[in-house]
Amino acid sequence: MIRFHNTYSRRKEPFRPLVEGEVRMYTCGPTVYDFAHIGNFRAYVWEDLLRRYLKARGYRVTQVMNITDVDDKTIRGSAAAGVSLEEYTHRYIEAFFEDLDALGVERAEVYPRATRHIPEMVALIQKLMERGHAYESKGSFYFRLDSFPAYGRLAGLDRQGLIANFRVDSDEYEKSDVRDFVLWKAHKEGEPSWDTPLGSGRPGWHIECSAMSMKYLGESFDIHTGGTDNVFPHHENEIAQSEAATGKPFVHTWMHCAHLVVNGEKMSKSQGNFYTLRDLLGLGHDARAIRYLLVSQHYRKPINFTLDGIGWAGANLNRLGDCVRRLEHPSGTGENGRLAEFTRQTVDAFYKSMDDDLNSAAAMGFVFELVRELNSAGDRAELPAKNAGELQRFFGEVSAIFGFALGSELTLDQELEGLVANREDLRKARKFAEADAIRDALLRRGIVLEDTPAGVRWKKKV
Repeated sequence: MIRFHNTYSRRKEPFRPLVEGEVRMYTCGPTVYDFAHIGNFRAYVWEDLLRRYLKARGYRVTQVMNITDVDDKTIRGSAAAGVSLEEYTHRYIEAFFEDLDALGVERAEVYPRATRHIPEMVALIQKLMERGHAYESKGSFYFRLDSFPAYGRLAGLDRQGLIANFRVDSDEYEKSDVRDFVLWKAHKEGEPSWDTPLGSGRPGWHIECSAMSMKYLGESFDIHTGGTDNVFPHHENEIAQSEAATGKPFVHTWMHCAHLVVNGEKMSKSQGNFYTLRDLLGLGHDARAIRYLLVSQHYRKPINFTLDGIGWAGANLNRLGDCVRRLEHPSGTGENGRLAEFTRQTVDAFYKSMDDDLNSAAAMGFVFELVRELNSAGDRAELPAKNAGELQRFFGEVSAIFGFALGSELTLDQELEGLVANREDLRKARKFAEADAIRDALLRRGIVLEDTPAGVRWKKKV
């Protein structure tokens, strides 16, 4: 049985979706005021791993990821750039999807944009007004914290310290502050606004996620994810406004991933350790290796992201790829009983680790135990076709769950394939100097060739 750590209860719980066989999941997406940085992608890649694993376990997953295209940051950015909010955010929305594709992140079923769901937000605020959970002041509307006794449970806040009727208009405020938060902001000169039954203005950040998640997933759904920085105030506020409006539990399981640091320090442009995915790809790093590094640690533990770590991740991917390609050339007959039993035990341990709160680090440890055993059997010519077929199926499952291609799933383009074939022809003709020149040229392009008794094998250099 799958067990997930629920931030709300602070313990691991058996995962039981509200509808058998279906998972409805909401993930906090980007605020599109700039290119997403590598810390953002720690969350997005982990959420993709969660999605993929649930699917591998037979669930039908409906995932919604919001796009915040109106808030304090996007408004400041568009004003500074001298362009409309839509023009400003469009660039970063397109870039975000390009980055997701580069990292092999599966597309969610729905990507609602805040600016396209203003009526849903207004209707939710009106419901809160009707139930006495919100009030108006100078054209803005606020959530009344003292009307919701459960406020603070997600973040573990002490209600004795709550400050009633102390309002905050900003979308962002200090972690120690607990105040009546803004739902709708009255129109200000120079800011985008919408004419609504509430008056002219724009939504606050927190109301956006409640309105959009409930529109597409219902008033109660299974999983809500995000980074630990979202716990307070954003997710705490989501719970308050959603449950106050509906009288129903908002989310069954809350899951949050830990922070990413770079070279042991908080990522900061002033420290010179701030990376977007585009920065890293521009430096020549492999997106597959970056993805591997981001899922190599358990999601609730911080990741220390380093450039050397990308190299380590790439080397591990090469080991996996070499192993999988080796399965294309089995040796021996019948079945290797010892290897078959080791495979069964390892596969079982892999899935038990993943069932245990998505423990990717432990799961990949078992995969590499199998790699060592497989390579040892291959070196002894004790890797029959039956064993190879079972192993290929399992590595295919690992590839689908973790989202990086392995072995024969990786391909060379037509030009590089032609160079490999040409080198083989030269070697057969004993023109070794010319063959070596092609090998060296391929190496400069990141392709390493290995000559084996079963033929030439290649791998990508990291």
